[in-house]
Amino acid sequence: MPVTEFRRIGSLDVSVVGLGCNNFGRRLDESATAKVVKAALDEGINFFDTADTYGGTDSEKFLGRALGKRRDDVIVATKFGMKIDENRKGARPEYVKQACEDSLRRLNTSYIDLYQLHTPDETVPIADTLGALDDLVKAGKVREIGCSNFSADQLHEADAAVQIGCSRFVSVQNEYSLLHREPGKGVIAECAALGMAFIPYFPLANGLLTGKYRKDQPPPEASRMATGWNSRLLTERNLDKVENLIAFAESHGHTILELAFSWLLSREMVSSVIAGATSPEQVRANANAPVWDLTEAELTEVTRIVPLHD
Repeated sequence: MPVTEFRRIGSLDVSVVGLGCNNFGRRLDESATAKVVKAALDEGINFFDTADTYGGTDSEKFLGRALGKRRDDVIVATKFGMKIDENRKGARPEYVKQACEDSLRRLNTSYIDLYQLHTPDETVPIADTLGALDDLVKAGKVREIGCSNFSADQLHEADAAVQIGCSRFVSVQNEYSLLHREPGKGVIAECAALGMAFIPYFPLANGLLTGKYRKDQPPPEASRMATGWNSRLLTERNLDKVENLIAFAESHGHTILELAFSWLLSREMVSSVIAGATSPEQVRANANAPVWDLTEAELTEVTRIVPLHD
């Protein structure tokens, strides 16, 4: 069943399930990327989140080609600021504009729906970066601006630096999941105070919340954990939490994947859950996951299993 629920990121209407594109150009070649993107479009997903650094800059290229004539039907988000090389990094105003032009070219588009500062740059006053981003909005090259990996204090500082009549960050993208609840300690409250959308990345905790990693069982062959990628997450403590979450979900007729998506979307400030996918099957599973309208009692039980301050 196609995704039919949408939420707002500033002026943008985005599907509550989005597609994280960090696998494009890294784990997926151009052909495999096209299949994943087509599956997402078929499922009603309209929000695609990438970055200039993903896949050694290939993610943007592959996404642009895969969207093709469907470009104007979707919301494309990308990011700048993390190091590509010695000359391409940071948030200096002149680089912001260069990075935007580079992303526009790679994405084969004339505009970016949501342009995000990928990480804070302490060497540049945030007001200077915001000024450059505002220029891009006024030039029609960017529709909305956002940030990523910002603390609550940094969000407050950025909002205070916005000049009258200028663009402000409408979203923040930070890691957030049932196994990484740090944003619940301040960032989400700051989003509520500022009217910003929150976009959780790694919503499935690198696959731990899909149910494919179980205690006392070897990880599936060819999985990221099996190949050593982030295998440090396969701790006994994390796997105990996973087993308890699986038991809780199954006792209510759901899967842990459905719990992971539905729990995030129970947060009012969460706009879209951008899980990555390496196959059309994963896209379809993710698109159909937010089916559980958790009650207050169920949310309380989840917090007992995975405490906020654990």
